[in-house]
Amino acid sequence: MANNRSSLPFEPDRSVPGLIVKFGDYPLHHGGVGAIRSLGRLGVPMYAITEDRYTPAAASRHLTRAFPWRTTGTEDPERLVDGLLRVGRRIGRPTVLIPTDEEAAVLIAEHQKELGDKESGFGGFLFPRVEPELPRRLASKQGLHELCVEHGIASPPAAFPQSYADIEEFAGAARFPVVAKNREAFTRRKQPAVNGTTRIETPAGLLTLARDWGERPGVILQEYLPREQAEDWIVHAYFDADSTPLALFTGVKVRSWPPHAGMTANAYVVDNPELADLTTRFIKQIGFTGIIDLDLRFDRRDGRYKLLDFNPRMGAQFRLFESESGIDVVRAMHLQLTGRAVPEGEQRAGHRYVVENIDLPALLAYRRSGYTTPHAPARPSSTELAWLAADDMLPFFTMLARFVRPGAKHLYQLWRTNRRGSAGS
Repeated sequence: MANNRSSLPFEPDRSVPGLIVKFGDYPLHHGGVGAIRSLGRLGVPMYAITEDRYTPAAASRHLTRAFPWRTTGTEDPERLVDGLLRVGRRIGRPTVLIPTDEEAAVLIAEHQKELGDKESGFGGFLFPRVEPELPRRLASKQGLHELCVEHGIASPPAAFPQSYADIEEFAGAARFPVVAKNREAFTRRKQPAVNGTTRIETPAGLLTLARDWGERPGVILQEYLPREQAEDWIVHAYFDADSTPLALFTGVKVRSWPPHAGMTANAYVVDNPELADLTTRFIKQIGFTGIIDLDLRFDRRDGRYKLLDFNPRMGAQFRLFESESGIDVVRAMHLQLTGRAVPEGEQRAGHRYVVENIDLPALLAYRRSGYTTPHAPARPSSTELAWLAADDMLPFFTMLARFVRPGAKHLYQLWRTNRRGSAGS
């Protein structure tokens, strides 16, 4: 539902636009649409890099202009930087960058000087000034695991095999099932070892899969946390230059697609002071600045929250979270980068977020599995849909038009991949 501007306790700088930055071919991205609506409803001019002119983001009435630019995410960084600067010159004024993937977040962090140059011809881009190498390390499964160990943050026990022989040794000693993931976030676009998080049931199943991973397998092998003994939590926040949270939200994930391993399909806002404190301490320790999207799994066997993923950028489901003062993480970033104060406010406990095109298959899969989420409210206090919005209908219909055939095929392929991984053969 759109916010009434006059009821909000803040006034954004409408002279500073926002630019959605995405690299790779994934046109059905509800997070980008959410960011366009979030700032666009406040009167902030919004621009977006899109695959073409017929994506849901390009169809939004809150978008000032789309810049069609088809990328893979594997291009030379200098080419991507040059392309961003060309877009900036076409916008013609300083603009807040809003990355929607790891490739974009890392590129911005590692090329801050060029992208933020005030002599660039349009005044330069605005973005949080983070330690340049930190986002890449956080997006890496191995880098994140090492940071967790260094700072005493719980994470599943993990191994990082360097050869097939290492995998054979692991298979002989590990307790199965185990989980395999691509070690580096960026290999998923180039040479992914697995198609997302893959559960492997047996040593034989692991060795069979590993034969296709090459001489230097780019995987992380983790302990599997039993579904019946775990609960998935998410944290979204925005931290200033001193690593102080200006907005921080906690919620519980009810369903994802593929089941238990993929994108959030259905989630609730749930107050969790312990998780908020853990996140705040960790971010302070590593000195991160900017938006974060964390996935954690609460392990009932030892009562600990185990950090699974750290996305150093806006999460696709960020619109789950908005404070009573109308602040979400994207609005917090735009306000802070343009010199505005970010008003405080409690999160809306009980609010629900649903991604329509993936929640239905997820619902059917979860019913079969019998999985439940004890901390989820019995009923939502309110609901926000990812695609359908009364003041911005075209993105929903554009999503349907692009989703029906390729989307259904993609969901089926993800489901098949998930089942093969679970079977371990």
